[in-house]
Amino acid sequence: MPPPDTIEAYVDAAAAALALPLAPEHRPGVLRYFALASQMAALVNGLPLAVEDEPAPQFVPLSPQDAAP
Repeated sequence: MPPPDTIEAYVDAAAAALALPLAPEHRPGVLRYFALASQMAALVNGLPLAVEDEPAPQFVPLSPQDAAP
């Protein structure tokens, strides 16, 4: 897992790049989420892939009107 200052720098840079205001009261929760997401990504990245492994098919959501009854 990246150190907390790296996560903070990423959150600050991403918010600035998206022109997304981050309220001070929301910042601790956002930082906790990104720390958790980093842990989950490390688990996924730690799994070995074989040559025959295939990516998942693309998910394309349908609106309720387009779904078959």
